[in-house]
Amino acid sequence: MGKLFGTDGVRGIVNKELTPELALKLGISIGTFFGEYSRILIGRDARAGGEMLMHSLIAGLLSAGVKVFIAYPNGYAPTPAIQYAVKELGYDGGVIITASHNPPNYNGIKVVNAIGIELDRESERTIEEIYFSEKFHRAKWSNVAHDTVTEHRVIDSYLKSIIEHVDKQIIKSREFRVLVDCANSVSSLTTPTLLRQLGVKPLTVGCDISPYPYREPEPTPSTLSHSALTVKQLNLDLGVGHDGDADRAIFIDENGEIWWGDRTGSVLSSYIAEKKLTELPRRVYTAVSSSKLVVDYLSHFNIEVAWTPVGSIYISYNLLERGGIAGFEENGGFIYPPHLLARDGAMTTALLLELLAVEKKKPSQLFSQLPRMHSVKTKVPMSKEVSRKVVKKLTEKYLDTPYRVVTIDGLRVEAEDFWFLVRPSGTEPVLRIMVEAYSREKAKKLANNLIEEVRRMIGNEA
Repeated sequence: MGKLFGTDGVRGIVNKELTPELALKLGISIGTFFGEYSRILIGRDARAGGEMLMHSLIAGLLSAGVKVFIAYPNGYAPTPAIQYAVKELGYDGGVIITASHNPPNYNGIKVVNAIGIELDRESERTIEEIYFSEKFHRAKWSNVAHDTVTEHRVIDSYLKSIIEHVDKQIIKSREFRVLVDCANSVSSLTTPTLLRQLGVKPLTVGCDISPYPYREPEPTPSTLSHSALTVKQLNLDLGVGHDGDADRAIFIDENGEIWWGDRTGSVLSSYIAEKKLTELPRRVYTAVSSSKLVVDYLSHFNIEVAWTPVGSIYISYNLLERGGIAGFEENGGFIYPPHLLARDGAMTTALLLELLAVEKKKPSQLFSQLPRMHSVKTKVPMSKEVSRKVVKKLTEKYLDTPYRVVTIDGLRVEAEDFWFLVRPSGTEPVLRIMVEAYSREKAKKLANNLIEEVRRMIGNEA
């Protein structure tokens, strides 16, 4: 059987791998999976091809007898807003057209269930089986809906939930000034409005919707460098950068320093355990891409850290089945269970503002509580097949060393003063390499050595 779904939905380059024909067929498959008369909410981010793919998907869903609702306006809404609406407004499922953090020429399709989280892997395989076998359900002509319905409540209900989960008055009392970098996508519709409703003054960068963003959609120290400089020069209290579909938030402190999501996840988790969700199990879930400092820091608060493969779906289902206070990733994804069992950049922003207000600290003071490690994150282009072979060879090498080796997803190697992760990307044809060390020089040297070793291995595979 063929493969469609990756780490986070179906993704590909628009009009190359991800075509209207594929979307149409996938729409019929998704509709067959949910069943005739199902109510499905559909939404999208601002990426190129979104309009084309949305209409192809809608045609397929309607063919299977599904009743389709489109988020207002014209499908535009952050991924977590669609997920929240599916859960709270009584839909059977949702389809979201997004490629999240991937380069602008990519788009994607993800499917969520009735509780607002992505379908489990078994359900994804069922849809793939329907797709490749073409065992479609075709509704009787009289049961094919003659139109779609616009769902106007998505953004308002979503923002209302976020505000209900934080202390609005204490945030308002601090009179924060916050820069928001929307990557020219759908966070433009939510985060600036949320901040105003919380009594915060937002200053915006790239907060107009366009399929041609002024920066790469992934929020990183490189892509957020302009925003970081602006935060420092204007003496702002905080900066936040979102990805294309706004389920991630990467923060910039008042000095213009950019902090990875596992740092934010750590300080938020300790706060939530002590002040907000004190009755829940003191357990967090994080992907193997997160820093070892997570364990070093959270152990002081008696918080258990459980590792998962990369992909927020694994964190969501662990929280659903085992319980815990939070889940997070180094890429800026953070999950606050009382609101939604899925990562949410706006919810994360509101929680961090509450923490800063309660603690009466500046962001730099908050993050300085964490052990300082230096990161290098890069990628080497190659096919997924070659990536898997490279990881296998590296694993065989490091299993014979005294280091701690974790093979949940790719190869993670830990020592006292460094760690690294090498894994095939689930969304692009690249091998991802992440290195952290307490010394900047050691981090760079380890990364360069790994890149050289990987390239030698690629040469041998050629």
